[in-house]
Amino acid sequence: MASPIHLQAVSKFFSGQAVVNAVSLDIAAGEFVALLGPSGCGKTTLLRMIAGFETLSSGQLQFGDQLVADRSFHLVPEKRNVAIVFQSYALWPHMTVGENVGYPLRVRSIAGAERASRVATALAEVDLTGFEARRPADLSGGQRQRVALARCFAMEPSIVLLDEPLANLDIHLRASMEETFRRFHARTGATMVYVTHDQSEAMAMADRIAVMDKGRILEVASPADLYTSPRTEAVARFVGHGRIVDCSIMERVDQKTARVAVFGMQTLVRHGGLPSVLPATGRLCLRAENLAAIESGGFEARVVSSTFKGAHSLLVVEPTAAPGLALSLHASMPATPGAIMRVAVSNGWLLPPPDGGITATLDRAAASVLAFA
Repeated sequence: MASPIHLQAVSKFFSGQAVVNAVSLDIAAGEFVALLGPSGCGKTTLLRMIAGFETLSSGQLQFGDQLVADRSFHLVPEKRNVAIVFQSYALWPHMTVGENVGYPLRVRSIAGAERASRVATALAEVDLTGFEARRPADLSGGQRQRVALARCFAMEPSIVLLDEPLANLDIHLRASMEETFRRFHARTGATMVYVTHDQSEAMAMADRIAVMDKGRILEVASPADLYTSPRTEAVARFVGHGRIVDCSIMERVDQKTARVAVFGMQTLVRHGGLPSVLPATGRLCLRAENLAAIESGGFEARVVSSTFKGAHSLLVVEPTAAPGLALSLHASMPATPGAIMRVAVSNGWLLPPPDGGITATLDRAAASVLAFA
């Protein structure tokens, strides 16, 4: 049966430095949560704390109602019913595939027909039936990773932890393994925590994503919400490589839409909350899909570079009204560097006020200047 995970102000210090800093996170039974962030942000250390490989410096960890660890108590890993899939596969080279998959069952004294049946079922789940007698050295990277996943399946764990499991695979194998992980989650119903620095992996598989940086969780949300409506600048910049620009918030159109002035033009954008007094300054998240080359209107920009991507060309442009600012957009045709073009803004995301709605109000005359055109 899947177990929920409750992290309450969990911290881990090494040499006086907080690698994980007061992290609180509730993961529901059977949920698939990704810990996403750059190298060194603390996500793997947090995973190791859940597994029992690291003790807690402070805070509390529970699986459901069971206390697993706090500052004075530490349940050993083998008693947590947690399975782990590592980046390096962690297979015994001297054992066959069948022996590797059955090893945790042997440790639990499960033998005979039951062990053979569970090993066979686990290998069938990852499409490796018939590979029982092979050695890890005879397998491809993707096959080794599937053996590691079969080992988890055979254990029937309540929690599965995955530490950058696709990092050593090429792009084609990654896509195949993502589907394998999704099927594994659907069939086992286990609670899964997946560590990655790859946004596309997290977006493709997770029910929710926790974005980490410098030992803290910045934001937790569904992949769609995290991408379309991030709550902070740091998350907006990291997820989807958003560009954050200044704008003037002119008026509220409705509960989800506002009119803003940016680069000398006005446009409608999405919002999740506005300052209490308007007009006011704001911070607008723009991604490549929020910008488009047009014949007239919009704002003027100079093409900095044009890169052919097959289905489209990726243009980097510099708005005339904001020298030095680089914006990316997709275009159907390449463009000549140095060329002048018009660019439209649509469906941008206005970041919520960091202070809950109290921001400095623009002088109305200055706002009208920003809003020309």
